[in-house]
Amino acid sequence: MVENGSIHIDVKGKNLEITDALREYAEKKAGKLAKFFDNGDLDTEVFLSVQRGMHIAELTLRIGGLVLRGESRTNDMYASIDEACDRIEQQIRKYKTRIQRRLQDIPRKAVLRVQQVEDTHEAAAPRIVRSKRFAMKPMDVEEAVTEMELVGHDFFVFRNAATDSINVVYRRRDGDYGLIEPEY
Repeated sequence: MVENGSIHIDVKGKNLEITDALREYAEKKAGKLAKFFDNGDLDTEVFLSVQRGMHIAELTLRIGGLVLRGESRTNDMYASIDEACDRIEQQIRKYKTRIQRRLQDIPRKAVLRVQQVEDTHEAAAPRIVRSKRFAMKPMDVEEAVTEMELVGHDFFVFRNAATDSINVVYRRRDGDYGLIEPEY
């Protein structure tokens, strides 16, 4: 765990030992992403794991209520860290104007909480392995699509500012987007 002024970097691992050299490398690479943000507290989580022989690096940056996520899977952990950081940097460059606008609009107290759910079911049965809670600020569909792209997911749940109902945007196989709106 490193704190540089308003930058907080937490390096965690699963199925591997986080050596001092690996931790320092991950902190250095993730710390370089701070150059894109002028103000605000930057909270970065670096999660490193090894699964089926693949070295996986997952980086999650939180600034205000904005979340950026990059993931990479390679045969080398250092290369995975590099690639995950590069993916976040590409997202920042691609959506720079939208990110700046969002950071100005986001209340400082918006927080995303992720908590692990204890394994209480049988190993063979499907189980919930992660639960996420997050502040849900009303936004338009375009903002929701941008948020979905920034976190690197195929769907995004949001409160539609126009209808004040919970909606879902998702990426279709043809590359376009879909919108799910509930009927009451």
